[in-house]
Amino acid sequence: MSILVDENTRLIVQGITGREGAFHTEQMLAYHTRVAAGVTPGKGGRRVHGVPVFNTVREAAEATGANASIAFVPARFTAESVYEAMDADLPLVLAVAEHVPVMDMMGVHHAARKRNCRVIGPNSFGVISPGKAKAGFMAHRIFAPGRVGIMSRSATNCYETVYLLTREGIGQSTCVGNGGDAIPGSAFVDILPLFAADPGTEIIVIIGEIGGGEEELAAAYIKERVEKPVIALVAGRNSPRGRSMGHAGAIIGADGGGSAERKEEALREAGVHIAESAADIVKIAKRLGA
Repeated sequence: MSILVDENTRLIVQGITGREGAFHTEQMLAYHTRVAAGVTPGKGGRRVHGVPVFNTVREAAEATGANASIAFVPARFTAESVYEAMDADLPLVLAVAEHVPVMDMMGVHHAARKRNCRVIGPNSFGVISPGKAKAGFMAHRIFAPGRVGIMSRSATNCYETVYLLTREGIGQSTCVGNGGDAIPGSAFVDILPLFAADPGTEIIVIIGEIGGGEEELAAAYIKERVEKPVIALVAGRNSPRGRSMGHAGAIIGADGGGSAERKEEALREAGVHIAESAADIVKIAKRLGA
């Protein structure tokens, strides 16, 4: 089993005629993802790698029966693209752009919940269910089918973890790039119920980082509702306070809020196994029987 994307996903690529959209459409097709359509306003009627292009998401959805969309568009157009996908009643929308304006994401965040639409990102590498489908730009060759579910705020830390897991013969059920911007469409606590209910996921891995309160919210949920073993890595332990480190959301407050220490403490109290590194995640997963 898996979550969010699988062999039944019919994907729309917004921005398919752009350089990144076209390149990653080709890569997703090579992974046997069912890319049903692309969308670029004013360029309807074209084809990109054999995929039909439409002027609007609604046209694309109605013509192809698509049930998900990924937006390869610049940050300033991301909110508009997500709203368009919501208006077409798509239940899943992914956004890859980094540094989407905070006010834009505040609106998207609340609108998605009102419209029962799950938004992944922005600043997300996407979602992959190894051996089934991918919607994103991850290097799929390092992933392998298995029973470890991963969600991560950092693409790089996730890739390293996956590479090491796969090298040790430990596959993944689904890997979710939550994204590192200040306001994500879906936080850890939003994805946890899916992994907890998925019969194909036996171990859950959380790859967090300094800044925000995602990990603390996840800890509270895990303590009350998750029976599966959970491993967590919180990156940025040695980062200085008051300075953003890479991701817009990775900043420790002057009072120490959002620090790795506080996050680890909350997770540890919830019974989560705390990892010191990606390699340590692998060691713990093996100890847990992965």
